[in-house]
Amino acid sequence: MTRFAPVYRALGMIIMLFGLTMLAPLIMSNVLADGAEAAYDEAFALTMLCGAFLWYRYRNCKRDLNIRDGFLMVVLVWTVLPAFAAIPLMLNLGISHTDAYFETMSGLTTTGSTVLSNIDQLPMSINLWRHQLVWLGAMGLIVLAVAVLPLLGIGGRQMFKAETPGPMKDTKLTPRIAETAKGLWGVYVLVSIVCILAYRWSGMDWFDAVCHAFSTMGLGGFSTHDASFGHFNSPLIEGVAIVFMLIAGMNFGTLFLAVSGRSITPYLKDPEAGWFVVVCALSVLIIGIYIWKDGAYVELNTAMRHAAFNVISIATTTGYASVDYAQWPIFASLWMLFLSSFATSAGSTGGGIKMMRALLLYRQVYREIVRAMHPAAVYNVRIGGQVAPQSILFAVLAFGFMYMVSIVSLTLLLSFTGLDVVTAFTAIVASVNNTGPGLGSVGPATTYAVLEDFQTWVCIFAMLLGRLEIFTLLVVLTPAFWRK
Repeated sequence: MTRFAPVYRALGMIIMLFGLTMLAPLIMSNVLADGAEAAYDEAFALTMLCGAFLWYRYRNCKRDLNIRDGFLMVVLVWTVLPAFAAIPLMLNLGISHTDAYFETMSGLTTTGSTVLSNIDQLPMSINLWRHQLVWLGAMGLIVLAVAVLPLLGIGGRQMFKAETPGPMKDTKLTPRIAETAKGLWGVYVLVSIVCILAYRWSGMDWFDAVCHAFSTMGLGGFSTHDASFGHFNSPLIEGVAIVFMLIAGMNFGTLFLAVSGRSITPYLKDPEAGWFVVVCALSVLIIGIYIWKDGAYVELNTAMRHAAFNVISIATTTGYASVDYAQWPIFASLWMLFLSSFATSAGSTGGGIKMMRALLLYRQVYREIVRAMHPAAVYNVRIGGQVAPQSILFAVLAFGFMYMVSIVSLTLLLSFTGLDVVTAFTAIVASVNNTGPGLGSVGPATTYAVLEDFQTWVCIFAMLLGRLEIFTLLVVLTPAFWRK
C-alpha cells in the first residue's frame, strides 16, 4: 500500500544495515575456513540486494513516520530480519526453514530457546552469528536505527516509542530521540566490553568470552556449549555471569544516568531496582535452602551456588543453566519461571511484564481493597514518589489481562496438538517471557527440536508477542489498523 511507502523505504535501509552485521561472521568464516563461507556469502548478497531493492523502489517517498507507521515498522523489522538471519543456518546446517527461523527469532527476541544440538561442534562463525543476534536484538535494532536514520531524512520517534519495552514509553533521557538511542547504545557497548574482559579474566577463552558476553548482556541465554555454563563448572565464571545478568536485568536508562553522572543515585531513586534485587536475593535464599533440605545437594554451599546462578538466570529471562534444574523439586522450577514473568525492570533487555507493571498492578489491587473498606478514602497509586496517571493504570491493567489471555490461549493451542500440559504451559511461558528453557520435553537439558512444525510456529508467535509486548503486534493485526 502506497500510504506505507515511507515504512518500506526505511525498512529497506534497516535490512541493509542488518546485512552489514553479517560481515563479522563472514570474515571469521573466511579466515578460519570453517565451512560456512559460501553460506555467508549468499546470505550477505541476498540481504543487501533485497534491502537495496526495497529502498530504491520507495526512495522518493520521504516523510516523517506517524504512529501507525511506527507500529508497522516495528512488526515488519522483527518478522523480516529473522528470515534473512536464518539463511546461513539453512545453507550451512541444512535445517528446515521453520527450525532456522525459530533459532534466529529466538536470538533476536533474546529468548535463547534452541533447536540445535551438538552446539560445541558448530562452525565458530555460526555460533558467533547466533550470539550476535542476541546482542543486537537486546537493545533493539530499531533503537540503533533511530540514531542513524535521522541522518538519512527519516525521523524515528514513533519507532522508538513502539519498540522501547515498559509502560513509561514517553520518558526521555535526552531532548533528542537520536541522542537517547546513541546514549543507550554507548552504555550498552561499554558494559558489554567490560563483560567480555571479565569473562576472559575468569577463565574463558576469548571466543567464549565474546559470545557469552553477547548473550549475557542481551539476557538471551545462547551458549557455545550444549551443557551451557555446566561446561565450565566454575564458580568464578558463574559469579561474573550473575553480576552482569543483574546489571542487564535493570533499566538501561538508569544505567545511562548513573554512568553519565558518575553516581549510583539514579539506582537509589529507581523504584524498580530495589524490588528487583530484593526479590532475586530472597528467591535465591529460599530455593537454595529448599533444594538442600530436599536432598538435591548434600552441602548447603553447593545448593546455594547452583540456586544463585540458575534463579538469577531464569528470573532475568536469560536462560543459562549450570545444572539440570528440572531435576529439582517442581516448586523450585515453577517459582523460577514465575519470577521470569515480572522480575526484570522496564527498559532492561529482559522479558515478562516487568517489575514496574507488577508494582502498579499490586498497588492498584491494594487501592481497591482500601476503597472497599473505606469508600470515601482518597488513595493514589504512587511510583517513585509520583502519582501514576489513570491512563497508565488502565494501560497496565489491559496489558496484564492480555498477558494472561495470551498464555492461556496459546497453552490450550499447544495442548490441542497433543503436548502434555507441563511442556505446553512452560514452553509458552518461557516463549512469551523470552526466557528460553521450559520444563517437561523442553527443559534445560533438552531442546525445542522435539516440537512439530506447527508447535514451533506457535512458540515463534509467542516469542514475537512477548518481545513486542503484546499490544504492538495486536495493533497491527486488527482490521482497524489497515483502514484509512
